[in-house]
Amino acid sequence: MTQDAAANPYALKPWLSLYAPGIGPSQTREHHDMLSLYRSALADPHITALIYFDGEITYGELDRLSDALAGWMSSAGVAAGDRVSIILQNVPHFVIAMVAAWKLGAIPVPANPMYRRDELAKLFADCEPAAVIAHDDHVPIVIAGLEKAGRTASVLSVSAHDFQTRDEARVLPGRRPTPEGATDFLAAIEAGTGAPPAPHSPSPEDLGLLLYTSGTTGQPKGAMLRHSSMAFTSQTFREWGPVTKGSTVLGVAPLFHITGIIAHVGLAFSARGALILHYRFEPSLVLDVIRERRPAFTGGAITAFNALMNAPGVGPEDFASFDGIMSGGAPIAPALADAIEARLGQTVFPAYGMTETTSPTHIGPKNLRPPVDPATGAMAIGVPVQDTEAMIVGDDGQPMPVGEVGEVWMRGPQIMTGYWNKPEQTAEALSDGWMRSGDVGFMDADGWFYLVDRKKDMISASGFKVWPREVEDVLVAHPAVREAAVVGEPDAYRGETVKAFVSFKPGQSASIEEITAHCRERLASYKVPRRIEVIDELPKTLTGKIQRVLLRD
Repeated sequence: MTQDAAANPYALKPWLSLYAPGIGPSQTREHHDMLSLYRSALADPHITALIYFDGEITYGELDRLSDALAGWMSSAGVAAGDRVSIILQNVPHFVIAMVAAWKLGAIPVPANPMYRRDELAKLFADCEPAAVIAHDDHVPIVIAGLEKAGRTASVLSVSAHDFQTRDEARVLPGRRPTPEGATDFLAAIEAGTGAPPAPHSPSPEDLGLLLYTSGTTGQPKGAMLRHSSMAFTSQTFREWGPVTKGSTVLGVAPLFHITGIIAHVGLAFSARGALILHYRFEPSLVLDVIRERRPAFTGGAITAFNALMNAPGVGPEDFASFDGIMSGGAPIAPALADAIEARLGQTVFPAYGMTETTSPTHIGPKNLRPPVDPATGAMAIGVPVQDTEAMIVGDDGQPMPVGEVGEVWMRGPQIMTGYWNKPEQTAEALSDGWMRSGDVGFMDADGWFYLVDRKKDMISASGFKVWPREVEDVLVAHPAVREAAVVGEPDAYRGETVKAFVSFKPGQSASIEEITAHCRERLASYKVPRRIEVIDELPKTLTGKIQRVLLRD
């Protein structure tokens, strides 16, 4: 970066003028590690920390339970620096286990409870966990994964059955028969009672999380995230929400995802409020929880809010308790944002980040409506948060002028230290502290950032660049289309052509000809899908991201 500030528009940080009142530098924050952030809520141990349907756990009870579990893990040989793999749905045990690991100085390693043996084996071989916590119906697969990886670990079993019914749901259901090779989670807590480890105070630079990326571009990579990065982004969500002290947070995103850990667990700790959990996302179930518990804040993938918007009987009164809703993980189609606001009565504010950036690098100020770029039709993803730099970089590694498209780079206190055991991939992703996102976008003159798409998803049709996101936004603007995904399809003459997959809203439909005509009115001819396929449901990850790679394959 040889250009001076006058030649580099990003060095001037035009976005600072867009900040909401009260947003200041983070250096004044009190908490620089997750255990300190969590312990701040213990000032009043009677405050509710976790809500699971009709059951509740106070911060005092959470402290006692996590102490006891930490004591058991310590007796099982788990020590500072060891990895503890947590493979659970959104249940209280997840939070208890994560806090217990921090109390030992161990590193939580969340993983998707949908993973099968071979997927787990790759993860276990790489992170070498000292302990694994999983649902009882998943334990045999976990043990098989450990065996294939050639690893041994203490395995704790959490009942899955009791969490899938609302009948007399409790935060900590009674014990069930434990699978062979595992120890019951509650039995471990009972055995650890009265024997907590010596108090541990992490350094801000200590690793607080090892979180594996989805691996869509190859072997999954473990992002090493510091305690200070996690505390920074947790408090950032609280300040930008803003989320007031004592507010309840609805856990829409999976806790094994960076959004769930930061925008749910970390945010609740930072706000000294309660986190509402409900096993896993199902629209009608989530609506029941919202109507009963009246949460104040949530954040998740835009596909989750799309699903809630299309749930039978939903209306603005159901979401009247919310002070804020944020969405990240993918850019928001303007037509979808308008439809959600009309149906739910809530403006969805954008947030942008990655696993490697410990969640947000950009957030849309709540006092401002995110603009829509007239040329591309893209809605802004937000502005860089405090103490964070961002710029658009060309193929030569130099900053691009305002409005020009290039790769989004970010630098700040939330950036990972690297990938676990992968120095070459770390060097590819990081440059002088800058994170190369792999996302293509631009910045306008006011400092708003916009995403065009992922670099790898660009379609070259007869030599013209087509960004799937632009076509998808147009498709979603059709009144019958619920969701859309666009991929490149090999073509002998054009190299690639544009193919679209769409699903319809409940009770609605349209002909292929009608959808094509809709696109022709709004897109250059080379961007109009040559083929459109209607499917009932687009494939998604558990975090709600549409999986173009599966459609492409």
